[in-house]
Amino acid sequence: MEIFLTRALQLILALSLLVLIHEFGHFLFARIFKVRVEKFYLFFDWKFSLFKWKPKNSDTEYGIGWVPLGGYCKIAGMIDESMDTEQMKKPAESWEYRSKPAWQRLLIIVGGVMFNLILALFIYSMVLFTWGEKYIDLHKIENGFTFNEKAKEIGFEDGDMIIKMDGEEVHELYLDKVRSVNIMRDICESDTVTVLRNGNEVNIAIPDSLGLLDMNKPTQFLYTRILPKIGNIDSTSIAAQYGLSVNDSIISIDGKSIKSWNDIVMTMKSLKEEAKATFDIELMRDSLMRLTVTADTSFVLGISPVANIYPIERISYSFFESFPAGAKYGIDVLRGYVGDFKYVFTSDGAKSVGMFGSIGSLFPEVWDWHAFWLMTAFLSIVLAFMNILPVPALDGGHAVFLIYEMVTGKQPSEKFLERAQMVGMLILLGLFILATYNDIMKFVF
Repeated sequence: MEIFLTRALQLILALSLLVLIHEFGHFLFARIFKVRVEKFYLFFDWKFSLFKWKPKNSDTEYGIGWVPLGGYCKIAGMIDESMDTEQMKKPAESWEYRSKPAWQRLLIIVGGVMFNLILALFIYSMVLFTWGEKYIDLHKIENGFTFNEKAKEIGFEDGDMIIKMDGEEVHELYLDKVRSVNIMRDICESDTVTVLRNGNEVNIAIPDSLGLLDMNKPTQFLYTRILPKIGNIDSTSIAAQYGLSVNDSIISIDGKSIKSWNDIVMTMKSLKEEAKATFDIELMRDSLMRLTVTADTSFVLGISPVANIYPIERISYSFFESFPAGAKYGIDVLRGYVGDFKYVFTSDGAKSVGMFGSIGSLFPEVWDWHAFWLMTAFLSIVLAFMNILPVPALDGGHAVFLIYEMVTGKQPSEKFLERAQMVGMLILLGLFILATYNDIMKFVF
């Protein structure tokens, strides 16, 4: 329950900030062009609101709704999610959105996306200024990587050190969750990956058919290869009960050879699935030893590897250095997300679409400001990209109609815009149902 509440609080705080910034982008440009904003709300106020306030001599009502699915900025004279068609039947006023030139309306529409991008780049800059950037040098991972079956089919072998991609040396294996996937994306996009194997450079051709979603089937494409040497033992664990010791190297479990720490994890998972509670463990201490162990229902040995076996490199940034570095960081994340978006239209990609449950699981189990801000910046980029898609009811849909108007000089009819808005809302409702269904299935199964 504590983990759930911690993640829920982080999710609510992050989404509230992103929604406010997004709607403020619309609000600011509307006010710059003297367009009246009737409502500015965090969350939706269907039937009633939790809080509302309208300053004296102001046209805008500020409030907090009770339906936590985003927020909105109701701009006078605009067909939006409020579907206020009655207002559109009246003669246009000078302070309405529909009375302004197309280029002003376009800036009002894209203002939210612009502010989400600016926020993301600013957060990345301040994260780099405050914490710097940490990575492990790929050339110093002396034990190489452990690879899944898909990688081995391509030609990788356990213990390979990745040193080049398309002939260019690569060094950085980033430690934060968002950028750590870069190495797999870079492999996927490369023609050739060069590895160091037994002291020799070996070139591995990457097939064009390899996709990022395919890489992690049935397990993650690669892990840093941590040797199976025990660094710590829980005093109340099975390992302590049966006499395993720190610095023991595990050779085999249930007759299955153990070459890396990941082999231990996968073997214990297999034993749990088979419900085989009693098994042998071979280990090397001063000499080869064999223990017969009976696990409890958790099938957790209670051991962990030697920590920090690879040196962690850190890049520090001054205040002014952090801004170009943060911009590059954000652009790299955006480029990666845009490149991965094509997978949404595959069967596996559709299954990965999630709502609050999936998004909340991205946050750490314990409160960590560094991780929180990185994830908030990532979600800000996701929100910006999703909103600029050319789907009616999204900012991108409105922008497409405005660009059409600017090019042709013809404005779509209000009836057409109303119908397009309705179609867009139905599409979004369908995506919401799909994402919620996926969350439920992940929770149940």
